[in-house]
This record gives sequence, C-alpha cells and structure tokens, in this order.
Amino acid sequence: MSEKTYTDTPSKPALTLPAGACDAHVHVFGPCARFPYAVERSFTPADAGKESLFALHRHLGISRCVIVQSACHGFDNSAVADAIAAGQGKYLGVALAPVDMSDSELAVLAAQGFRAVRFNFMRHLAGAPVEDVLALTPRLAALGMHLQVHFESSLVHSVGAQLQASAVPVVIDHMGRVDARLGAAHEDFQALQGLLARNPQFYVKVSGVDRIDSVPPYIHGKPLARQLVERFPQQCLWGTDWPHPNHTHIPDDGQLVDALAEIAPTPQLLQALLVDNPQRLYQF
Repeated sequence: MSEKTYTDTPSKPALTLPAGACDAHVHVFGPCARFPYAVERSFTPADAGKESLFALHRHLGISRCVIVQSACHGFDNSAVADAIAAGQGKYLGVALAPVDMSDSELAVLAAQGFRAVRFNFMRHLAGAPVEDVLALTPRLAALGMHLQVHFESSLVHSVGAQLQASAVPVVIDHMGRVDARLGAAHEDFQALQGLLARNPQFYVKVSGVDRIDSVPPYIHGKPLARQLVERFPQQCLWGTDWPHPNHTHIPDDGQLVDALAEIAPTPQLLQALLVDNPQRLYQF
C-alpha cells in the first residue's frame, strides 16, 4: 500500500461557475488520527480532510458538494458524516454499506445527509453480487436514497443491463470508465449511451476525464464528456474526484473546472450539469 501527497495549490480557474454549482464527486480521507483507515484496505492515502476540501471549493468557486465514502474507510462512514455536518446543508454524501445493512441503520445514514449507497464492481475492489444490490434498492427507495455504481467499462453490457431492474435511480461513476483513446464509436461507450437513452432514471458522472484519458489536457476525454452532456443534458453530473485516489497522476483541479467550458459549452448546459441536475437528484 502506498501513500500519496495531494496538491493543495491548484490553479485558479478562468471559468466562472453558476451560483449553486455542485461538485458531485469528491472524497475525504481522515485525518486518520480521528477517523482511522480500515484494517482491510487496498490503499493508504495521505490525509485529506474536510478543511482542505472546503478551502478547495472556495478557491474553485463551488458552493455545494457530494462526498463519496472511500473504500479505504470501509463501511465506517464517520469521516463523511462529520464533513456533511460541518457543511451546513451544502454538503451531502454517498455511503458505502453492506447489502444486508438494517433498515434502521440505513435510516440513520439518510438522516445524516447521505443520499445514496455506492457499490464497486471494479476488479481491485471487492464488491457484492449485483443481484444482492438490486434486492437492496426497494429499501433505498423507501428512504428516498438512490444507487451509485463504479464498474469497468466492459461491465456496462452485463452489470449495466442488470441495473435496469433497480427500484431507484442509478448513477454511473466516471463515464463508465471507458477508454477515451478508443473513441465515441467503441462498443462500451455506445452501450453506456444506450442505457441513458432507454432509462431516464440512469445518470452518469462526467467526472474523470483525467481517468479515461491520462494525459493532460485530456483531448480524448473531454469530447466524450461533451457528447454525453449534449445528448443527455438532464442525466449528467460532474465532479472533480478530489483528492484523486488510485490515480496515474494528480490532475490540476483548476484545469478540470476550466475543462467545463468545452464539456458544457453553453450557459444552459452548464446550469443543468452543475446546478439543476444535482438539485433534482440530491435535494440539497
């Protein structure tokens, strides 16, 4: 397990974001002295707590946020809950939870400001069978929560298709982790669009242009994100993915914000992506 150090000096974006702009995908790590990392974890990050996150958002011009529980903290969502409480209604969360979590425990998460439960289907992250995840979704529906999923691009054809049986909205992380170098015509990206076209309860995060295209300024990733935003303007969300765990490089968050000028090139698309869609889904 390796430890990374994250930059706290991103560039200042040239793009002015609309009022109420939401970063819908970040993490908080530790501080481990207060919020210990899980004993069984696949990586050990450098501490990146709520104070650093709040400072980043002030710097970038972002006023609302959704914090996603990290696998390095396991099912102990305390660090995220603490950040939500400090965010005064402008920060909400996505939890990690076992599929057999009780209704009362799920209700506690909902009351704390968690709006969804996330499940990983990546090879490097052990996950629950999709059938068990689907069985959980009626219980999430009763609490007004939804499902967030992270999978390798090839799984869009199998796991993605199965998730159409979900009783709640489904948010797909990081553009389904497609390989941007393969272009928009690749079968995985086409299948991702097919899911969105067939089922309006599917959302996709156009976060991770730096994950599907590892070379700045992400000339392959940005066009795919733009295609999703233009074709599915009401089903897209965006996030920085700060502080960029398990990555090939640490991107400049200011550069990621400025990329939005190409990803959502009109005021109407930018408003939908950063304000209207997050408000409708997360209910700040």
